[in-house]
Parts: sequence; structure tokens; C-alpha cells
Amino acid sequence: MLGHSHALSGLAAGAAVLPWAPVHGTVGQVSWVAACGGFAMLPDLDQEGTTISRMWGPISDLPAKAINWVSGGHRWGTHDAVLGPAVFGGLALLASHSFWSSLVLLALAIGLALHALNFVIPGNTETTMIGNLAVSWVGAWFLLQHSPAPLWLPYAVGIGVLAHIAGDFLTREGIPVPVIWLVHRCRIEISHLRTGATVERLLLAPAFLTLTLVFLYLNTGARGLVNPIVARIVGNAGSG
Repeated sequence: MLGHSHALSGLAAGAAVLPWAPVHGTVGQVSWVAACGGFAMLPDLDQEGTTISRMWGPISDLPAKAINWVSGGHRWGTHDAVLGPAVFGGLALLASHSFWSSLVLLALAIGLALHALNFVIPGNTETTMIGNLAVSWVGAWFLLQHSPAPLWLPYAVGIGVLAHIAGDFLTREGIPVPVIWLVHRCRIEISHLRTGATVERLLLAPAFLTLTLVFLYLNTGARGLVNPIVARIVGNAGSG
């Protein structure tokens, strides 16, 4: 699937599980959903030289080269529905115990989300190395100042990575058979959907966006803000 589809699916998944997410307050909820969306891009950091891996220049591209080598290439280890969430989540667990490593991880999530969703963001600041770095780190710093000790990061990583893998499971390239691929390279797929196909662009991506908005309405304080506005509009229309 395309990058923005993965990011949107991660946002939708994060918003859907908000009632069970280990976060509290508006800032915590925003951090959780944004992180799930950004972490849904993590599995594709198994390719060196891609748009996503070059997000922060050598800072992100060199680790992508290492991830590619360790994971066995694109769409193998990082796309394993068992090993992918376990390894990425384990690394996030280690990072969550320190402010600075949490800052790096959350900034990475924000940067990936901004890069993937740049088509709906005015300008191109988020697609430049310096601009993305600045916005991502400032955003991560702000969120952590209002949501310290983010021990929820491993869970957000797991949700995002699984959302990504589920999305690629829908494409004709498929995903590796969990764990089995280590001894016998084999894949499974559920359809012959081509990445970037019309179905994805006109059906799946809008559906993920719609689900994100619906779940945010249902699972956050947004309902208390939206309902009075809707009631006022309906009331004005009725009196007219």
C-alpha cells in the first residue's frame, strides 16, 4: 500500500482502540493517535534510499540500510506479523524508560506521519529534511512535556506495525508467513490488489480517513464540542 494509506490506517486503528489505550487527557490521546499513524510507517524503513528512509537524510537512511540487512530485505522481517511487532515493540519498550530516547522515537513517528500525509498539508516544509526534523522534534518535545513517561509507546508501535502489515496483506505482493519464512521464504496474500490501484486511492484511503474521524468523535471529547455546533446548525435551519 501507499505511504499515506498506511499512515491513515494507523491513525484509524489508534483512534479505534482509544478506550483501551493507556493514555489520559487530550494531549495523551493526540499523542497516542499520532504515534500509531507514524509507527504504521515503520515496517517500510527496511528499504535504503526510499523517500521515507531519506526523510532525515543520513540520520534515517543509514539505519534503514541496517534494517534492510537484518530483516532479510524489503517486506520480510519487518512485515512478519509476529516478529515485526515484537521486535519493534521491544525496542520501543527500552526507549520508553528514558525521556531522550522517547523523544527520538516520538519524533520519528511524527516525522513519518507528516511525510506520509504531506498531500493534505499546505506547503512542503514537512517533506524537507530540515523542516521535517524541526517540526517533528518540536512536536515530540511539546507532547512529552504534557505526557511524561510514555510507557504506552510499545503498544502504539505494535498497533501501528500491525496496521501496516494488515494493509500489505491486502496487496498482491503479500506478507511473509510468520516465522516460517526464516527457514523457507514464502508469502501469503489475500487479494491481487496492486499498490496504488484505484481501489486503494478512491476506496481504502478515504475509508481509513473516515474511520479516523468517526472514532475520534466517538472516543474523545470532540463529541462535546461538535454536538452543540450541530444542534445549533439544525436549530437555525429548522427556524428558518
